[in-house]
Amino acid sequence: MPNPSIKDEGLYRELRDDGASAQKAARIANAAARDGRKAVGRRGGKAEDLDDRTVPELRDRARELGISGVFRLRKQELVDRIRSH
Repeated sequence: MPNPSIKDEGLYRELRDDGASAQKAARIANAAARDGRKAVGRRGGKAEDLDDRTVPELRDRARELGISGVFRLRKQELVDRIRSH
């Protein structure tokens, strides 16, 4: 039985199948139904470009992602490893 508070049941199911929590899936599905999927896809935070970060910032980010051996990597190598992670 569909939940009447979910406005885009198909998207909700798809998000749940991909591992999103019920709350997050409902929030995204309802926003997509209200504003359109294209508008919701354009939203999001604006992350600083990796190329503009300092080497210590890149090392911290790499450690957060669980990338090992970050101290021996040069800046571009760090950027590449983070992007491919």
